[in-house]
Amino acid sequence: MAGSERSPTMADEWWKSAVVYQVYPRSFADASGDGVGDLRGITSRLDHLERLGVDVLWLSPVYASPQADNGYDISDYQDIDPLFGTLDDFDELLAAVHARGMRLVMDLVVNHTSDEHPWFQASRSSVDDPKRDWYWWRPPRAGYAPGEPGAEPTNWESFFSGPTWTLDPASGEYYLHLFAREQPDLNWENPQVRQAIYAMMRWWLDRGVDGFRMDVINLISKDPALPDGPPTHAGLGDGSPHYMTRPQVHDYLQEMHREVFDGRDAQLLTVGEMPGVTFDQARLFTDPARHELDMVFQFEHVGLDHGPGGKFDPVPLDLRALKASLGRWQTELGDVGWNSLYWNNHDQPRVVSRFGDDEHWWRESATALATVLHLHRGTPYVYQGEELGMTNAPFAGIEDLRDVESLNYWAQATALGHSSADVLRGVRAMGRDNARTPVQWDGTEQAGFTTGEPWLAVNPNHTWLNAAAQYDDPASVFHHYRQLIELRHRLPVVAHGDFTMLHAEHPSAYAYERRHLGARLLVAANLSASPVRLEVAAEWAAGDVVLTNGPSAQVRDGAVELGPWAAIVVLIDG
Repeated sequence: MAGSERSPTMADEWWKSAVVYQVYPRSFADASGDGVGDLRGITSRLDHLERLGVDVLWLSPVYASPQADNGYDISDYQDIDPLFGTLDDFDELLAAVHARGMRLVMDLVVNHTSDEHPWFQASRSSVDDPKRDWYWWRPPRAGYAPGEPGAEPTNWESFFSGPTWTLDPASGEYYLHLFAREQPDLNWENPQVRQAIYAMMRWWLDRGVDGFRMDVINLISKDPALPDGPPTHAGLGDGSPHYMTRPQVHDYLQEMHREVFDGRDAQLLTVGEMPGVTFDQARLFTDPARHELDMVFQFEHVGLDHGPGGKFDPVPLDLRALKASLGRWQTELGDVGWNSLYWNNHDQPRVVSRFGDDEHWWRESATALATVLHLHRGTPYVYQGEELGMTNAPFAGIEDLRDVESLNYWAQATALGHSSADVLRGVRAMGRDNARTPVQWDGTEQAGFTTGEPWLAVNPNHTWLNAAAQYDDPASVFHHYRQLIELRHRLPVVAHGDFTMLHAEHPSAYAYERRHLGARLLVAANLSASPVRLEVAAEWAAGDVVLTNGPSAQVRDGAVELGPWAAIVVLIDG
C-alpha cells in the first residue's frame, strides 16, 4: 500500500490485474479426517489454485472461535482455532502460498467479537470494569423492567432475526449485537478499542500476511444516542440509519491506514465489505488520495432477486435491472475508486443455480455468467467451487441445515404461521449453506474432501461434477475460468480499460465494450435458453475471437449470434 507521502503507481495497484480466490476453510479440504476442513487441507490443495492462475488467497476466518457463526465470532484474534490447526500450520500455509507467487489475505472481523472473547468477558463482569465501554451496554427502556417484553433499549432488528439486544441478568443491562447474540458489537467510539484492533492487525502483517478483507466494516460506527428505527414488523425496527456507513467510518479507516499500513514496503490489499454502500460513499472509501481502502464489496446486484418478503422470498432476476446496477457501478467508479466483482461468496447461493440454468444448460450458463463478470472493470473474486460450476444443494429439510441465519429465519417464519414448505423453498434457493457444502474434488464417496463424515453433507452431484473430471477437459468450467484469468493477466484492456454497456434494454443478452489506448474488447453473452442476435459495429467481424464457451457464438454480418447461454469475447488490438 502506498504511503501518504506519495501517489499510487501502477505497481502499487497490482490488484487491478489480479484475481482473488476465496477459501471457506471448513468446507475446502480436510487433512485430519474429522469432517471439517483445515489449514493443512488448504495447503495440500494449493496446486489447484496455482493451476487456476489466481493471484490472492482470501482466507475466511480461522481464528479461535466457539463457531456460533462459523468463525465470524472470534474469541482470540491472535490464535488459530484447533478445529483448523495451529499457528505453525498457518505459517506453513502462508509460506506455501508465497512460494507459489501468490498472496494471502486474512478475513478481519472487528465489528464484533465472540461473547467468549476475554474483552467481552471482562466487559460483562462488572458495570465498573475498565472494559465495560469496549461494548455497547444500555439499561432497559424507560418504564420497563429488565427482561420485560419491549424493554430492549432500541427497537432494532438483528440481521439474524429478532432484536439486536440481549439481557445480561447479572447487571440488568442489555448488550448490542447486530448479528447473533453470541456476537456482541465492539464500541469503536472508544480509542482503546481501536488501538487494540490496530495492534492485532500489525501482528498479522508482521507475520507476513498480505492484507485484509474487512467484514461489514461500514457498520463499526453507531450513533451514540441509539435512536429507534422506523418500524418493520413484529414490533421491531430498522436501525440501519443509525449504524450503517456513518461519516465516522471514514475517520476510523484513515486512522487505521496511518496506524497499520503506512510506511510498510509490502504491497498490501485492503477490501471493505459494505452492505448498503452507495456510489458516492464507495468513491470516497476507495479514492487512493484518501488512504482508506483499495476496493469495496457492494451488495446491490445480489439483492435484485429479493422479493417483497426479503432474501428468502426470491423472485426471477430482471436482467435489465442487473445490467443497470452493474453498469452504474462501472460508470460511477470509472474515474475514482475500484470495484470488487463477484457472483458468489460464503453468504450467497451458487450463481449457476441462482442466475443460470443448472438443470439443462449447466456448463454453458456457468461459463456465460463467468465471462460476463470477469471482464468488467474491477477485481474478480472466485469463491471456492465456483470455478467448477458447483450448484446449490438439494436440502431435504431443516435437519440438513447448519447456518444460523437460515435456522433463525426458519424458527421466526414458522412461528409467524408460514408453512414449512414455503420456508424451506426460500432457504433452499437462498440459504448460505448452499455455498458451504464441501468442495467437490473427485467422484469418491465424500468427494475427496474428507475421509470422515463431513460437517455438512456433500452435494450428491459430486459423482460427475468435480475437479478431477474437469482438469483434463478443455471444454470444462474450470478451464474457462482459467482462460478468463489469463486474459486479465495478459490484456491491459481488461484490467485498465473503460466501460460502455451495449444493448442495455435487451431482456436476455449482456454485452459491453472495453477500451484502453488502441485496444478494444467486445464481450457478449446470451443469458437465456433462446438464441439471440445482437447488432454490433461491422469492424468486430475482423477482430480476434479470444474466448468462447462453445461453437454457437460467432460474429458475422454486423451482428453477434449467440446460441443458448453462449458467450464470446472479441479483441481488436490497435
